[in-house]
Amino acid sequence: MTAATTVLLVDDDPLVRSALALMLGGQSDIEVVGEASDGHEGVRLAGQLRPDVVLMDIRMPRLDGLGATRELHAHPDPPRVIVLTTFDADEHVVEALASGADGFLLKDTPPPQIIDAIRKVVDDEPMLSPSVTRTLIRRLRDEPDAAEDLAAARTADALARMDLLTDRERDVALAVGRGLSNAEIARDLYLSVPTVKAHVSRLFDKLQVTNRVQIAICVHDAGLS
Repeated sequence: MTAATTVLLVDDDPLVRSALALMLGGQSDIEVVGEASDGHEGVRLAGQLRPDVVLMDIRMPRLDGLGATRELHAHPDPPRVIVLTTFDADEHVVEALASGADGFLLKDTPPPQIIDAIRKVVDDEPMLSPSVTRTLIRRLRDEPDAAEDLAAARTADALARMDLLTDRERDVALAVGRGLSNAEIARDLYLSVPTVKAHVSRLFDKLQVTNRVQIAICVHDAGLS
């Protein structure tokens, strides 16, 4: 029998935590192992409980969700982090992903989609649609600090990282850059899904990224999309 996916809830609103715990408690393949009311407590409990996934609010006292996500990803083998918030501003999405989050959902997201998101991030599936991914990439590349010289440096850095990949890993990276899921990549490249997952894991290490959107950004910065 496959072990249940363990989840830590980090939110300063006890009603939100209770609602999420109640919703997730009805799933046979998901287990809520802990709750935290701020980022500091969330980081501490994540170290103790080693959850597979953390559902992380953004605005919390002492340490917000973005800071907590950065702290979690500073440690080896961090949990998957899904930012779950009432704030949908572009800058929040960009900063959450830059901090290492694996997904970004609003709190009014239907429960089945939240449950599906937890299953997907554990399975290394993309949390963002291709259209949202393209929007975020454009946003990052159009920031004021992306001046011509900095853009050239980013391109050179991305090309250097892409050069570390094998031909097959590059094929997978390009497919991730197009927003394809593991199943779609497996179909297009005539690979098994487990093989695609293994390639994506190696991409995280070789490209020094923490999520699939960052793989897509590297591909685009290298001019390969």
